[in-house]
Amino acid sequence: MSLKNLISDYAQYNAWANERLVNWLQSKPSDLYYQSVPSSYPSLILTLNHIFAVQEFWQSIIEEIPQFSQRFMEKEPKHENIFLPLIHQSRGMAKNIEDMSETDLLKEIYLDTPWVKGTKPRYQFIQHLMNHGTYHRGQITAIGRNLGFEDAPMTDYNYYQMAL
Repeated sequence: MSLKNLISDYAQYNAWANERLVNWLQSKPSDLYYQSVPSSYPSLILTLNHIFAVQEFWQSIIEEIPQFSQRFMEKEPKHENIFLPLIHQSRGMAKNIEDMSETDLLKEIYLDTPWVKGTKPRYQFIQHLMNHGTYHRGQITAIGRNLGFEDAPMTDYNYYQMAL
């Protein structure tokens, strides 16, 4: 499998997993989205908002269009402003990544943030973004479990691959 195919597949997987997670959450009582639980982000909605904000941030880096998300500033985001927009953004980002050539993926991108500075190939930033989403989707599953949800969807990459 080529780098292009692998990275494109990861981006499609990310969109698929985010959609499965949102569909699952939509079947739950909306007041529980906001209930405080012990976690790095103390609610389902704050964790999902973080996933969305980070995707917007990294998409701007990956596409070299510096437009930093204001989503990080939201203290009380509403699920209506996250669920479908996250799915739409994830699909659009996957399409943009799929349209990139191998040369585009290997292009060195300079990152200059208050947290970290350096140069890496674009595909490494994309890999980081996909891993970040996987990490926090796992947290959402754990938060859901603490709220009594026992039917979390399977969002493992291997499950995605086998379901194709």
